[in-house]
Amino acid sequence: MFSHLVIFWTDPAQPGAADELVAAAQRYLAPIPGIQHFHVGRMVASPRAVVDQTYQVALNVIFPDKATHDAYQVHPLHVEFVEKVFRRVCRRVLVYDFA
Repeated sequence: MFSHLVIFWTDPAQPGAADELVAAAQRYLAPIPGIQHFHVGRMVASPRAVVDQTYQVALNVIFPDKATHDAYQVHPLHVEFVEKVFRRVCRRVLVYDFA
């Protein structure tokens, strides 16, 4: 199993950016072959101090292995997501990949 966790900080000057990012991830990324589990959503507020609440959207994608993840990264739908949506609405991103 290979997990790909992405944390997104959207542009505060674009009020609908988080919703647009979630919708675009579902449209462009979820259909990419090889994904075993796909989950994208908005940050959920928490009273716990240990919970980071500075981001707006998170993406969790699970693949069977790193090779499938690597193919996902260069898939035309992923490239289109990055070019058409991510670059326009996001100001920061943090990625955690682990197996």
